[in-house]
Amino acid sequence: MSSAHHFGNDHKLNPYYEDGETVDTAKAELEHAGIRDALRSAGAEIIQVDAPPACQDGVYTANWALVRDGVALMATLPPSRKGEEPWARTKLTELGYRVEDLPEPWRFSGQGDALVCGDLVFCGAGYRSDEPALAYAAQRFGLERIQLQTLPLLNADGSPHVNAVSGWPDSYWYDIDLTLAVLREPDADGRGLIAYCPEAFTPESRDLLARLDAVDTIEIAESEAMESFACNLVSTGTTVVMSDSAPLLRADVESAGLSVITPHVDELAKGGGYIRCTSLWV
Repeated sequence: MSSAHHFGNDHKLNPYYEDGETVDTAKAELEHAGIRDALRSAGAEIIQVDAPPACQDGVYTANWALVRDGVALMATLPPSRKGEEPWARTKLTELGYRVEDLPEPWRFSGQGDALVCGDLVFCGAGYRSDEPALAYAAQRFGLERIQLQTLPLLNADGSPHVNAVSGWPDSYWYDIDLTLAVLREPDADGRGLIAYCPEAFTPESRDLLARLDAVDTIEIAESEAMESFACNLVSTGTTVVMSDSAPLLRADVESAGLSVITPHVDELAKGGGYIRCTSLWV
């Protein structure tokens, strides 16, 4: 994790940024500390690094890389986030990870668009990640790719909306971790468990998720996914750190035998990120 010290909303990189909305950085820092404490309570070890200077989205470290087996496959971020890339590379190198780059300059949102679940990796493409980048990442780490597509943000005439800051297509579900969460990875004792919001996906991807037999599933209400960032959670496999305003999902998670911790977050949500976005799992 880094910090929210430089968090702001000058660059409106996704639909959650609102014109004229101010950001209280001090409040965001308190929320970030609350997430960190909740993750520690859940049993996670936190590695704290400084936030990249003058980078409003540097708090969202999940986008820095996909990390597995001592290797960090580095992300390729939107133009206004480029300042985070060398910073992330330096920090991960200092921590002893072998950093690697994609073989082509594809877009890649790191763990934001690649959620590992045992030998599976759930991937989202089209907004912050290119499918070839996700295919490469899956092959690099020996994972079976479950390629999914979320719905785009549309203009009034029905055409796909292009973000004015990034120049890339936009969506309320621009990263897969905004609409799908890994709650429990499969192991010798049982199947894995994921939660997802069906309404966020194309019909083809909804069908694919409905037919999955490798994991059990929980469906998340669209209102909780969009308004409460319910999907953007962290699970240790026994304890889930999640939104405090998603009672339907909380009930389902607890019914599945998992404990729940719910730090309060609203300031950080102004940047289109939430609990999952603030931590890079290594």
